[in-house]
Amino acid sequence: MSHTSFSSLPLSDALLGNLTALGYHDMTPIQAEALPAVLSGRDVIGQAKTGSGKTAVFSLGLLSAIDTRQRQVQALVICPTRELAEQVAEQIRKLARAIPNTKVLSLCGGSPLRTQANSLESGAHVVVGTPGRLEDHLGKQTLDLSHIKTLVLDEADRMLDMGFQPALEAITAEVPVQKQTLLFSATFPHQLESIAKRLMDKPKTIRVENSVTNSDIKQVFHKLTDKSENNRADAISLLLMAHNPESCVIFCNTKHDTKMLANRLKQTGFSALALHGDLEQYERDLVLIRFVNKSASILVATDVAARGLDIESVDLVINHQISSDLDVHVHRIGRTGRAGSQGKAITIFTEKESWKLEALGKQFDISVTDEPLPATNLINQPIPKPEMITVQINAGKKQKLRPGDILGALTNDDQQIGSKDIGKIHIAPFSAYVAINRQVIKVAVNKLNQGKIKGRKVKARSI
Repeated sequence: MSHTSFSSLPLSDALLGNLTALGYHDMTPIQAEALPAVLSGRDVIGQAKTGSGKTAVFSLGLLSAIDTRQRQVQALVICPTRELAEQVAEQIRKLARAIPNTKVLSLCGGSPLRTQANSLESGAHVVVGTPGRLEDHLGKQTLDLSHIKTLVLDEADRMLDMGFQPALEAITAEVPVQKQTLLFSATFPHQLESIAKRLMDKPKTIRVENSVTNSDIKQVFHKLTDKSENNRADAISLLLMAHNPESCVIFCNTKHDTKMLANRLKQTGFSALALHGDLEQYERDLVLIRFVNKSASILVATDVAARGLDIESVDLVINHQISSDLDVHVHRIGRTGRAGSQGKAITIFTEKESWKLEALGKQFDISVTDEPLPATNLINQPIPKPEMITVQINAGKKQKLRPGDILGALTNDDQQIGSKDIGKIHIAPFSAYVAINRQVIKVAVNKLNQGKIKGRKVKARSI
């Protein structure tokens, strides 16, 4: 029995069997180091990035401590964003299949407070939520945290970045002093130390060195002579033309730069989307749906907006500027080169930023040399469009719509659209989004608008 296999842990047979069924075999570094301490009941600080396997660490910890015969909320997981909270709740539900009658509830904005309050009233064991919505429920006395055994702060540094410190103080003040606290964070700013000191008792700190290595990712550096932002945008256009990535994330240091660059790229003809903190939740959801389903190939994002996103490996990462924080640079480039494939990360810099390069060279043990930019005549080449276009349908989960219903409506008795022309399907509460091959988009939209899904008329449009 390998000491890195889950079977070496003091977990119930039901949980171990479910882990095997879900494809969990060997533990990741953070799991191997943190789980023994977590399962023994210790407070743990884990410094690890998204994608390291940390969600399974706290999920297995809190599930092992729950008594399903009690109807009170016994575990609370606080996450910075709705997307992350919903991903975490989904993963806990999968792991909890082994424990009959475990109820996991997510409490986030975007869903009616009253509906959530009703669900809480009928009993939940695990609550996963965002600080704002958890505070709302505490204010209305619809959430009782007096029986919490396990408190988890996930992506804690990001919650501070987003201004949630007062909300965190208010929520954690309602939790019993005697409990297990698990804090996970990619970086460890000073404000986190004071929160950890107040909430935790002799925590075990586990720092997993970043798994991004020189061999996983090819890093390329391009030096700009002119310091104008215009020049930076032109350089990025050239790089996109030269590499023609199917999916690319461009990181900017500020919201302003993110908006400006995305607009410039759109004007040039690229299918670029911006992701930053000024977006409403529904706009943010739409950006992610279109990027993940490959109907937009470029996502221009700030670090805060992109943290905790479940984006599969991308072909290319471009740094519009170098981040002052080396940990942040590591996170950025870690979006590419996953699952054994070699990724590529390109960083643009000016003379003023040269000092940061020296630090990067030491961090990655690489020689940082600036390479010439691609030839400027590329800028006149036609820009390829993404293969897919997203179609929005005005029906969703509330209308009991399922992906199979949409697939059937598009492909039944028709030779013009095959299942290979249909990409990812995302069902939201009141609408659905489907990626459709550009070649058959008109046929598909007409078919949806003229036919019926589950016996009812729907409206569809490409977005």
